[in-house]
Amino acid sequence: MADNPTPEPSLAETIAALRARMNRAAAGRDVTLVAVSKTKPASLIEQALAAGQRVFGENRVQEAAVKFPPLRVTHPDLDLHLIGPLQTNKARDAVLLFDMIETLDRPKLADALAAAAEREGALPNLLVQVNIGDEPQKAGIARAEADGFIRAMRERFGANLRGLMAIPPLDADPAPYFRDLVAMADHHGLPERSIGMSEDFEVAIACGATMVRIGSSLFGSRGNF
Repeated sequence: MADNPTPEPSLAETIAALRARMNRAAAGRDVTLVAVSKTKPASLIEQALAAGQRVFGENRVQEAAVKFPPLRVTHPDLDLHLIGPLQTNKARDAVLLFDMIETLDRPKLADALAAAAEREGALPNLLVQVNIGDEPQKAGIARAEADGFIRAMRERFGANLRGLMAIPPLDADPAPYFRDLVAMADHHGLPERSIGMSEDFEVAIACGATMVRIGSSLFGSRGNF
């Protein structure tokens, strides 16, 4: 008789296991799990909500605008982050939809967000995205320009500017880049550091992350619903 295959863990079990790993790495600090739900259907997000997950990250305004407004009706404490690049013509939609925008990276986007916030009477929390590896193919403010940009954004947005976000180079040890980002946030007195993804979140937490963005380790690969 063939052995019965080991059942796949439930989403609730996967979330619990990830949180346990995060807690061990954090050694008593609070670290937020941002569940990266891009490309995932609302039905899977509902399962995560049922398991107690409340913070989600989406890459595209249009996709989030379809999935999340109905979910907010039943879960008003849901916390939605934009973690992908934001076009200036989507600034108003983003201001209305997201609780945090993690990808503020250029003056024109700051202008668009400020105008949308004034028009709508609301402004999400913001993170400056730093191109911590100075990679030409990646979004984010260049390191050489980061200090001046961060100071300008603090002056412009005040307490709504909460911290920094970065993605290290793919094929490099991420720890030095994480430490640089944390040091930059410390220098500017910013409390939030969104660093670390599925492959390196424990390293990021050890380096001082306050938020980690986890998708594939939580929901599985794209299309694996």
